[in-house]
Amino acid sequence: MTLHYQRFAAPAKLNLTLLITGKREDGYHLLDTDFRFIDYCDDIDIAVRDDGRIELETPTPGVPPDADLTVRAARLLQQAAGCTLGASLRVTKRIPMGGGLGGGSSDAATVLLALNKLWGCGLSRQQLMTLGVQLGADVPVFIFGRNARARGIGEELEAIALPEAWYVVCKPPVSVPTGPVFQQYSQKLLTGEIRFSIMRSLFGAAQKQNDLQRVVKAMYPAVNEALNRLSEYGSPLMTGSGACVFLELATEVQAKTVFQSLSKDMVGFVAKGLATHPLYDGEV
Repeated sequence: MTLHYQRFAAPAKLNLTLLITGKREDGYHLLDTDFRFIDYCDDIDIAVRDDGRIELETPTPGVPPDADLTVRAARLLQQAAGCTLGASLRVTKRIPMGGGLGGGSSDAATVLLALNKLWGCGLSRQQLMTLGVQLGADVPVFIFGRNARARGIGEELEAIALPEAWYVVCKPPVSVPTGPVFQQYSQKLLTGEIRFSIMRSLFGAAQKQNDLQRVVKAMYPAVNEALNRLSEYGSPLMTGSGACVFLELATEVQAKTVFQSLSKDMVGFVAKGLATHPLYDGEV
C-alpha cells in the first residue's frame, strides 16, 4: 500500500486571562478564560489507509500509542462516522508537554479536522466539537477555530476579536501536571487562602490574571523565577495550569529584543498571535 502524506498544523494556545469562578458537584472547576492561538505549531502528517488501521509512526516515549490523543481522536471519529478507512500519523512535536500550551489537545483537534475531510465524513464543526470534549476540555476550542472566551468547563465558547500582538513565551525546566494544581487550588479554597473570582465586569474585562498562577508559583519555584525575569520587561502571565509563562508585546521587533536578552538562560520562543486556527474554514 502506497501512502501519500499531507501536512497539517496544530497551533499552541495561550490563556490571556484565566479566572476560576466556581466548582460543579462532579468536581470540575468552572472557568472564564480567553484563548488565543499562536503561530508556534506541531506538524501532523497524515496518510489515508484503506485497511482501516490507525497507526502512529512517531510514538511519544512512555506513552502507549493506544493512549495517545491523536490515535484516540482518529478512532473516535472512525467510530462516530462509521468510517472503514484508516490513517497513518506522524507527529512532529514542538509544543512542550506540561507547559499549558495545549499541545496534546491541539494535536487531537487537528486530527479530527483533517480526517473529517480526508475520509469524507462530513461531520459539522459542532459535531466535531462534541466528539472533542470526550478527549479533553481544551480540544473543542481548537476545533471552534477562532480566538474565544470560554466559560463553563471550557465548552461554552464565544468568538472574540483580538488585536495583533507578539508573544515571548518561556518554558521553565519543569513539567506541571494539571490535576495536582487544581487539587492544591481546591485545598486553598477550603482554608480560605483564596476565593473564587467573580465573573468579569466590563470594568475588569481588561485586567488580565491567571487564578492558578499563585498556586503554581508556590509549587514550582522555577515558574516564579521565570515570571520575575519577564516582569523586567512588562506584565507577564502564566498560561493554563503552567508551566509556560508569556509576555505580550505590540511588535515583532520588541518581542525579539526581549527574547534575545533572555535566551542565554531561559528556554523559549517568539510567536505571533493568530486571528484564526490554520485549519479554520469560516464555518460557524
